Amino acid sequence: MDKKYLIFGAKGQLGTEFCRILGNRAVAVDLPDGDITSRYAVEDLFAALKPDAVLNAAAFTAVDAAEQQPAVCRKVNATGPLYLAQECEKYDIPLVHISSDYVFCGTQKRTPLTEMDEPAPLGVYAETKLEGERNIQKTHEKHIILRTCGLYGKLGSNTLGNFVETMRKLGASRRNLRVVNDQHCTPTWVPNLAQAAVWLLENEQWGLFHTVDQGATTWYEFAQEIFRLCNLEIEMAPISTAEWNAPAPRPLYSVLDTSKYHALGGPAMLDWRESLKKYLSE
Repeated sequence: MDKKYLIFGAKGQLGTEFCRILGNRAVAVDLPDGDITSRYAVEDLFAALKPDAVLNAAAFTAVDAAEQQPAVCRKVNATGPLYLAQECEKYDIPLVHISSDYVFCGTQKRTPLTEMDEPAPLGVYAETKLEGERNIQKTHEKHIILRTCGLYGKLGSNTLGNFVETMRKLGASRRNLRVVNDQHCTPTWVPNLAQAAVWLLENEQWGLFHTVDQGATTWYEFAQEIFRLCNLEIEMAPISTAEWNAPAPRPLYSVLDTSKYHALGGPAMLDWRESLKKYLSE
């Protein structure tokens, strides 16, 4: 009998990809029914569906809006994962949860960050993502927490967009753009992350893992490559994070070391350039 995988946030980019990979094993839920901030809704879903595993792709990801809505952000990113962990503990089933490179917002390190490096969250979004991680870690042993960065993939019906699509739209309508060039990270193609998550789950590899594409870039360099591959002639000006002056703090260095994950032999996370080329060709 096929296992039943309950996917929260199923209409987002990552949730949509989980559903595609898992096929008829996926049980997809999203708002309003799949509200992870309601303990009663979570309890009712577990009782009714009796899943064999849970994958949580639900999150409050509007980092600037989080500064104005800290209570809402905390309910989604910290309290919701706690409710899921409590139910997974009760039924003794695995929980896969997606976290963020933003937990390293305030790091002073400038070499790829490992799972052993101390988080340094700044801002509501980063703080609540770390709270979510810790709520799961202290509640349920059979967990897989994946820190990732800058996800882009096929847009789900609940997805507002991603950096690649934003750049393509801007590039089609404007000839001059300013893009931040002092934030070093590794944007990640959704299928790579989803395959890694499912592999870890099916091989019962519990714990915290960094799962991002390979190499490092800045948002300016990433945009340059998007425009090159799309044959768009854009005049670009590199600017600093300080010049951009967004409400929420951004990590200046959040390149994640994936050695722990790759040592297990799971599907390889591709180089970011290769992933971007594949995404755009699809």
